[in-house]
Amino acid sequence: MATVDRKQREFARREDLFLDCAQALIQRDGLLNLQMSKIAEECEYAIGTLYKHFASKEDLLVALSTRNCLGRVELFERAARWSGATRDRIVAIALADLIVLRQQPEHFRLAQFVWTDVVWGAASADSRQRALEACEPLASAVDGIAAEARRNGDLPTGFAMPDECLTIGPWILCLGMHTLAQQQGLLEPAGIGDPYRLLFKHLHYLLNGYGWRPLFDPGDDDSLDRMTQRLCRDVFDAPCPYPVRPIR
Repeated sequence: MATVDRKQREFARREDLFLDCAQALIQRDGLLNLQMSKIAEECEYAIGTLYKHFASKEDLLVALSTRNCLGRVELFERAARWSGATRDRIVAIALADLIVLRQQPEHFRLAQFVWTDVVWGAASADSRQRALEACEPLASAVDGIAAEARRNGDLPTGFAMPDECLTIGPWILCLGMHTLAQQQGLLEPAGIGDPYRLLFKHLHYLLNGYGWRPLFDPGDDDSLDRMTQRLCRDVFDAPCPYPVRPIR
């Protein structure tokens, strides 16, 4: 039994080594230039050993994205556990996503690539299942806030949309803005201002449309920036992830 446990620990350490190396190579050479042979060479293992851990490059990429997801889970759960109003917590969830993106932009680019048919469709069923299981706490945190909002009366009585459908709206907004903002030249700040201030404006308009109380005026930029700064400070002890204007 001790021998089996030792082998399992060695296997796990070697797997982490391969994933760490893949992450470093992506940062150095770019995602599309990642090669399994180069990972094995950098780690000083035979390529056959690497394939004992990951049956394909697609499986390795899915595994790396799955591991990167854990940082988002911690921040999402911190926002969900926070004692503030349910609406504030939904906004804090969006801020958590942006904080991770600012700190580790390569993780978002990897996730974008992994969810394409080219990678996701070619990965093994086991790899896909592990990835979905890793993402499940993210959805649970958000859906739990929506369920609490119904119980508290923060959402209108009789709001017909199920929690898991309601929370897709904020997710689509965040994912869409992240995708646009990461592509150089697609958004012109001269016309729209900072794209992430615009994201939170849209988010508040959406929540107002749901009737999620307390209602908020997204057109008041000073109030919007004050709220964003307050949530970043109180929930995450972090600076605002987009540049705020001097508040009048």
